Amino acid sequence: MHVVMTYNEFWQPLCSLYDAGEAKAIARMVMEVGYGLTMTDILCDGVDRLSHSALAALRERLAAGEPVQYVLGVAEFGGRTFRVGPGVLIPRPETFELCQWIISEHQRGDMLDIGTGSGCIACTLAAELTEARLTAWDISTEALSVAADNARRTGVGVTLVRQDALRPPADRERWDVIVSNPPYICRSEQSLMAPNVVSHEPHTALFVPDDDALCFYDAIARYAVGALRPGGCLYFEINPLYASELEALLANCGLTAIETRADQYGKKRMTKACKPNERRPNSKPTRS
Repeated sequence: MHVVMTYNEFWQPLCSLYDAGEAKAIARMVMEVGYGLTMTDILCDGVDRLSHSALAALRERLAAGEPVQYVLGVAEFGGRTFRVGPGVLIPRPETFELCQWIISEHQRGDMLDIGTGSGCIACTLAAELTEARLTAWDISTEALSVAADNARRTGVGVTLVRQDALRPPADRERWDVIVSNPPYICRSEQSLMAPNVVSHEPHTALFVPDDDALCFYDAIARYAVGALRPGGCLYFEINPLYASELEALLANCGLTAIETRADQYGKKRMTKACKPNERRPNSKPTRS
C-alpha cells in the first residue's frame, strides 16, 4: 500500500525549529527543487503522489536542523543552481551582491577568487564576464572537487588551485581583480548564530580567533599589494563589526580608493580597495 504525506504534514513538525512561514518555505523548496512539483501541484495535493517514507526521511533531517540546501544537495545563487555539501558554505544572497559589484565595474582581465568553497563567486563571474579569466583557490580538496563540479554545471572554465590563503605565493602584478569571502566570524559570536549553521556548516570556512579577527584579510591584502596589477582591485565580503578596522588595514597596506557598501539588509558587508595606478618614484617595474 502506498502511504502518502500531505504538504501540511510535512511542514508542521518543522515549526519546532522555524516559524510557520520559514517552515512552509523550506517545505516548498523540497517539493519544488527535490521533486519538481509546482506550487499548483502542492496546493492541489499533488504532493500526495510522493511516498510517506521518502518525505519522512527528509523531514527527519530537516527537523534535526540540517540546512535544506544540504538535504537537497543544491543551493540557488544568483539565478543559478550550485551543488553544495557539508564541506562547503551555503551561498548567501549578500555574496551575490558582491559579485554584482564586481560585474558592474569590470568586463575582462585575470581574476582570482581566494577561498572559493562551492565556487559560486568564481563560476558566477566567469559566466557573466565572458572575457575574464578566472582562477580560484581553496585549501580544501573537498571544496575544490565541489567547485569543479559547479564549473561543469555552469559551463564555464575556472582554473582551480589548492592554496593556503595565509601562505600565498610571491606573485607580482598577476591579477586585475582579487575577490575573497574569507572566514570572518569570531568564536565569541558563535552563540548568536543559528544552531543549524553552527552544527552543519564547516567551521574552517566560518570562524577566526577572537584575538586575530582580520588574519585572512591581512594576509590577502598583503598578497594583493604585490599581486595586483597597477589599478587592479581587491574585493572582500566582510564582518560588519570590523569594517573600520579593515579599512585602516587596507590603507596601511598602501591600497587606495577604499569603499565599503551595505548589503540588502543594511549591514556593512563588502569592501573594495585598489592598487594605485601610478608607480612610486624610483620604483622599478616588476615582471608578471
